[in-house]
Amino acid sequence: MAKDSQQRAQADAVAKSLLRPARLSLLADRLVFFGCGAAVALFLYIALYSSLTPIPFPDSNPSPPLASHASTQPQTPLPDHPSTISHLSAQQNHSPLLERQDEQPSIPTPQNQTSSSSSSSSYDDDPPTVSSKPETTPLPKPSSRSFSRRRTSSTKRRRDPPKAPPNPPPGDPQNSTFYDDPDLSYTLDRSISDWDAKRHQWLRLHPWFSATPDRVLMVTGSKPGQCSNPTGDHLLLRFYKNKADYCRIHGFELFYNMALLHPSMPGCWAKLPLVRAAMVAHPEAEWIWWIDEDAAFTDIEFRPPFDRYRAHNLVVPGYPYMVYEERNWIGLNAGVFLIRNSQWGLDFLDSWARLGPQTPNYKKWTKLLHSEISGKDSGDSDDQSALVHLLVKDIKRWGNKVYLENSYDLHGYWEAIIGRLDNITERYKRLEKKEKELRRRHAEKDTVGFGGTREWYLDREVGMGPAERKKRRPFVTHFTGCQPCSAGHNPAYTWESCYEGMHRALNFADGQVLRAYGFGRPDINNISSVQPLPFD
Repeated sequence: MAKDSQQRAQADAVAKSLLRPARLSLLADRLVFFGCGAAVALFLYIALYSSLTPIPFPDSNPSPPLASHASTQPQTPLPDHPSTISHLSAQQNHSPLLERQDEQPSIPTPQNQTSSSSSSSSYDDDPPTVSSKPETTPLPKPSSRSFSRRRTSSTKRRRDPPKAPPNPPPGDPQNSTFYDDPDLSYTLDRSISDWDAKRHQWLRLHPWFSATPDRVLMVTGSKPGQCSNPTGDHLLLRFYKNKADYCRIHGFELFYNMALLHPSMPGCWAKLPLVRAAMVAHPEAEWIWWIDEDAAFTDIEFRPPFDRYRAHNLVVPGYPYMVYEERNWIGLNAGVFLIRNSQWGLDFLDSWARLGPQTPNYKKWTKLLHSEISGKDSGDSDDQSALVHLLVKDIKRWGNKVYLENSYDLHGYWEAIIGRLDNITERYKRLEKKEKELRRRHAEKDTVGFGGTREWYLDREVGMGPAERKKRRPFVTHFTGCQPCSAGHNPAYTWESCYEGMHRALNFADGQVLRAYGFGRPDINNISSVQPLPFD
């Protein structure tokens, strides 16, 4: 018995030793089977889920930005200070062109004209905090391809994008601006208050209009009727083309007006209600640049140094000594000026217009200005003599914010310029022959940068002093006293000299414009003189 039991025990031990590997192998096979099954199930689940989820595709026709604050444009933060809204990119346009500019001389009065921004102007006050409801951005409408072709009964698991909230109605407070105020006036008979804060709020609701120091609206115009001079309309067309070329090259906007906005302010006074209306119509513009109809840009590449005027609100071509000491009528010129779109600018225009012909005391003002202002002995009071009177009599209020520019030809007297255009042309040609960089072709969009390169070579070759300035292209050539539309020129000139001078200056400028198109004007005395430019 004991022997049989021992044999059975040995047999069981041998059987167990033989079955153990088989059991382990069977267990491993089952684990592999279940693992593969789980993987397949997971794969099928992911495939089914992805087929029910919308796949975004780029929309071939994106919607344009809305005109309200709920636009899809990026929300660019703006500063809280209205006077610095436009100064975010003050250094972006820096070029050697600006390095040759002289500093503004001080005004020889008890209170000097400085570049400090600490004057008591309302433009320097911090605007009130604009409170509004949180802005919402509507999602673009998805394309028809953005939904899967496979639609099954298990659509409850699909994650649809949230619906965009509707645009606020026009009367909603979060979408309202100063334009919704029934008391808003575009005319000079009613003043506007808190303009800096109102403009600041409008820019916050329209952040894609990122105001920069050179966001400029150029304003000009002519009389509503046809010119009495047979060649006047053609000359005005050429003057307009010159301004349109300059604005296109520099990225400025141009508004040309032929309507008399105030019937009692004709002639030279018509610019004031027009500039006032332009400020209200264009809150995105930092500067309003007025230029007379008979002024032409004769240096297309030059750009005013806006960074220099950061602490000023009015830039006028003139000389401080002649204005504040001599009180001379020709100490400045009111045919070209830049005024900042601000409360200060609106207040200044109101004070300037109070000396105009629409006031009941215009004759008294005329008599007073004739006794105070030298250099003008006859005729009614004009906008220029009124501007001199305003700056001299109220220098504490306006002086520190007015910049009298004389370091470049913001206003160039035509009779002193026309005779030297040929010499300037030859000097520039000699410099181009010497420097290969100046002979390179370039796109019209690169004209400003190309002009900066040219100025660098001119500074080295010609110099930067006041005497050397006559060897450079004049920025603006103003045909004061010629009156191209009526031909009622100043008796000191002849109409032939005015007519020939205007065509020479306009041909001189047009040759610079045509260069980017591969052509030039070899003879500025002949309007038909056009020829292709060689490669080198």
